[in-house]
Amino acid sequence: QVQLVESGGGLVQAGGSLRLSCAASGHTFSNYVMGWFRQAPGKEREFVATISWRGSTIYYADSVKGRFTISRDNAKNTVFLQMNSLKPEDTAVYYCAAAVARIGRTPQEYIYWGQGTQVTVSS
Repeated sequence: QVQLVESGGGLVQAGGSLRLSCAASGHTFSNYVMGWFRQAPGKEREFVATISWRGSTIYYADSVKGRFTISRDNAKNTVFLQMNSLKPEDTAVYYCAAAVARIGRTPQEYIYWGQGTQVTVSS
């Protein structure tokens, strides 16, 4: 069992930045692929970014490529999402998630989830 707790969300103006953190506990953090997803009201949960066990493989959704950066610190059991040049369409609840089998871009591939943190970008 892995427990995930996100933090760092908030209200920011368009063009601003936020840094999300996800602290993990319960199992060896470095064994897990970590991902970020988001869900806006009335929409399905969508992939944002994912990072492999050692950080050597990273994928981003096209909508955030060049603006968001995912990283991890295995010594601190934490994964980060640096979000720059935020847009109103980035408004959503952001979730971090952990996967065991492989690096993936669908929610079904992740088995542990945090409770989410709200990000609101005003225009």
